[in-house]
Amino acid sequence: MNKKQKNKIAIKHQFPTGILALDNKIVFKGIGLGYQGTATGEVCFNTSLTGYQEIISDPSYAGQIINFTFPHIGNVGTNNEDLESDKVWAKGAIFNSEITSPSNYRALRTLDEWLKKNKIVGLTGLDTRSLTNFIRDKGAPKGTISNNKKGKFNIKKLINYSIKWPGLNGLDLAKEVSTKKTYSWKGFKTWRKETGYKKNNKKIFKIVAIDYGIKKNILRYFSDYNCDVKVVSCKTTAEEIVKLNPDGIFLSNGPGDPAATGVYAIKTIQKLIKWNYPIFGICLGHQILALALNAKTKKMKLGHRGANHPVKNLINNKVEITSQNHGFVVIEKSLSKKIQITHKSLFDNTIEGIRLKNRPVFSVQYHPEANPGPQDSQYLFNNFIQDIKKYAQKKRY
Repeated sequence: MNKKQKNKIAIKHQFPTGILALDNKIVFKGIGLGYQGTATGEVCFNTSLTGYQEIISDPSYAGQIINFTFPHIGNVGTNNEDLESDKVWAKGAIFNSEITSPSNYRALRTLDEWLKKNKIVGLTGLDTRSLTNFIRDKGAPKGTISNNKKGKFNIKKLINYSIKWPGLNGLDLAKEVSTKKTYSWKGFKTWRKETGYKKNNKKIFKIVAIDYGIKKNILRYFSDYNCDVKVVSCKTTAEEIVKLNPDGIFLSNGPGDPAATGVYAIKTIQKLIKWNYPIFGICLGHQILALALNAKTKKMKLGHRGANHPVKNLINNKVEITSQNHGFVVIEKSLSKKIQITHKSLFDNTIEGIRLKNRPVFSVQYHPEANPGPQDSQYLFNNFIQDIKKYAQKKRY
């Protein structure tokens, strides 16, 4: 190979076919992958080392472009089982290193192929550390990600897309990702290496899960605890929920501004609390529950996204390593004296869990179903079941 041929190959590999244009006019160039197209959203970072397929398919990432801080993403490929939603809602994904061929016995296709199939714009070859540092210093920016194999970009136009996008503040995304029809969870339990996703036909407790963007692994955990789960739309009324004769109510995770979702969710939750139903909330469900208890929420500068966040359980003084994905937080000063703070973040001392002192109602900001992530907080599902047992004979009205 002569020098001229080597130069041609070098130019080919350096040719930018992907771009990220932020609202402050900073531009990152790299190699496009996945779906060829353009998408605009909030750029956030996730520090998890594993579980990229679950992360990208988590409905909570609706309206967001995910920057993975771990450089080696894609090396175990993708499969048809580890999906958190039937539809992928994330706007885009950013990786540091080139995606290698998958090396896992469960892999069915490469991450690149999976991104194409789900119409997710990807970008690799980017200095993700630099982008992460920028987000840490300035907060999560609005950005536009674009993949074009010809490498032709109207940068001014892309920046303008980012500037004009309204952002997540005041944006109700739960109504977009929520189920439109009530359905019964098919009963699959959490994954085990020996059995895969095994179905549990033993159903003792009736749970109604209000879907603000629910993850499938949460439903699998309920199957582990012998629950029959009915999943309903985020706009389902309290009266409609009662007709399903539940033993307990679950408030799911989800995307967007909790205050915007609360417009229709608060009245429903307030009635269910008044009627003495055991209630358990996770992530957005935690925030909406706080709003229903007359507390307030606010947008965080960075948010918490990763699988290694330390949280202190204030009840037993133990530290749990948790999986988190949220950009809003409950304001501590807005909580009434009827609410007990049960968990706090050891990163920034923000609220990670609350419980009503006089009713079987509690929630956590993080993900005890941890997919991906540690399993320190699984006990919360058992706590919910114990509340259901304790209040099974209580008068509802």
